[in-house]
Amino acid sequence: MIFIGIDIAKNSHFASAVNSDGEVLVNPFSFQNSKKGFDLFISKFKNFDLDNCLVGLESTGHYGDNLICFLFHKGFKIGIINPIQTNSLRSSNIRKTKNDKIDTFLIAKCLQLGNFSLMQEKDISIIKLRTLCRFRFDIIQSQTRLKTQLTTCLDLLFPELDNFFKGNLHLKTSYALLEKYSSPKEISNTRIDTLTKLLTVSSKGHYSYDEAVKLKSIAKNSIGIENPAISIQVKCLINQLALLKEQISSIDKDIKEIMDNLNSNILTIPGISYTLGAIIISEIGDIHRFSNPTKLLTYAGVDPSVRQSGKFNAKTTRISKRGSKHLRYAIQRASSLIIWNNDVFYEYYTTKRSKGKSHNNSVGHVCNKLVRVIFKLLTENIPFNLS
Repeated sequence: MIFIGIDIAKNSHFASAVNSDGEVLVNPFSFQNSKKGFDLFISKFKNFDLDNCLVGLESTGHYGDNLICFLFHKGFKIGIINPIQTNSLRSSNIRKTKNDKIDTFLIAKCLQLGNFSLMQEKDISIIKLRTLCRFRFDIIQSQTRLKTQLTTCLDLLFPELDNFFKGNLHLKTSYALLEKYSSPKEISNTRIDTLTKLLTVSSKGHYSYDEAVKLKSIAKNSIGIENPAISIQVKCLINQLALLKEQISSIDKDIKEIMDNLNSNILTIPGISYTLGAIIISEIGDIHRFSNPTKLLTYAGVDPSVRQSGKFNAKTTRISKRGSKHLRYAIQRASSLIIWNNDVFYEYYTTKRSKGKSHNNSVGHVCNKLVRVIFKLLTENIPFNLS
């Protein structure tokens, strides 16, 4: 067997190869994180039998994802190594030397010892899924910031509009109105039949003639600032929000397609949608990385923090909020939903509440229980069955 160790970095990587006897077949060499660099890597091993080769990389964030996908589709077998394993080997060396060239041999050694998880087709899909989910998360955050900016602009330009739409400016109807008429003056000067048609069509009949008359009256008496610059900003913000909405819709379709192909039993949990399920399984990755549910709890950052000093031991503590923030968000969101979609979890939640625990504290206990259920489902590959 030939073991190829790759040390991953942002711009360039190092690789070397040894056989089962420890003989160096390819001395450490550097190759760029680019098409030219990847082709250089392939040329170094073009005469090797791929069925007799095993490539090893440390799980170091997203920097190795491009190379992993490239090599996987080229037919290489890939083993993912926990950095703790290579650190352990390094520590066993008297000099504890660390550099990119030596690390390639340490990674190859981990492969020889069997300290790796073999990449499967579904793992490649999960890499793509994680990228999509995290990008979707970023878009949602951008959407929230834009909505805040829009609200601020309307507080200056047309403060009465918030009450007209009953405290929710971020409706399809309000966006349609402001995209066409972004100031009180424009609205008050619009013909009543034109305004009625716009409101009726965009709200699907919820707003009609009476509301149009009321809106014109409010606009005529508005105390908003007459500022064309803010009006332009309002229209730009609405256009940006429309674009983000389209992007989210497109990403959701891609997520659903991948999730359908994976056919994960995470979707059998009541209240967990394609999006939440995708975040959970993509952030967890290979469930066998975690030897028990407690380690998965810690990775999600929903485990209780410890506050202890001398004889003092805090009775109440908050969650640690370490690990993956994306997984923590999904677990907390799923916990809030499963309470109302499953009798067992609802009874568990109400039991905690009856003992005087707050809502957030009780949901925290539900998070703990849900993570243990998810761990069992994924490790044993069984559907949810708590009723």
